[in-house]
Amino acid sequence: MAKHNPMDTLIDLTKNQADEAARQLQNLTTSRNNAQEQLSTLHVYREDYVERFEKASAAGMSAANYHNFRQFIATLDEAISQQNKIVAQLDHKLEQGKQRWFDHKRQLTSYETLLSRQAHQRQLQANRTEQKINDELSMNQFRRRHNTH
Repeated sequence: MAKHNPMDTLIDLTKNQADEAARQLQNLTTSRNNAQEQLSTLHVYREDYVERFEKASAAGMSAANYHNFRQFIATLDEAISQQNKIVAQLDHKLEQGKQRWFDHKRQLTSYETLLSRQAHQRQLQANRTEQKINDELSMNQFRRRHNTH
């Protein structure tokens, strides 16, 4: 029966962690892209509304309509400000997610390198043992041939 290597367990756990970090990174990227699209939509909507306001102002409008336009534009500005904060927060989380994924991948590479070195050392030891056995067999055969003559 093959001996269980604790490094295999570490590698499996680290692979799972790296995979989970990659999934989280993908989700964060999607969320960030969606937030950026919403921000762009708010900008377009504000520009459109400002254009309508300017046209209405040129044609003449009541003070109440003027106040409503200005208030709505201020509301859009606040929404844009909030959306900018959300995008910035997601950018920060995205950077953290990238770093977390990179750290897991680096750790995984380290474990795999260590496991590879262990396997190489075991193979070298097995080769030495086999060579020693072959040398002893050859020596025994040589002695038998020379003892019988």
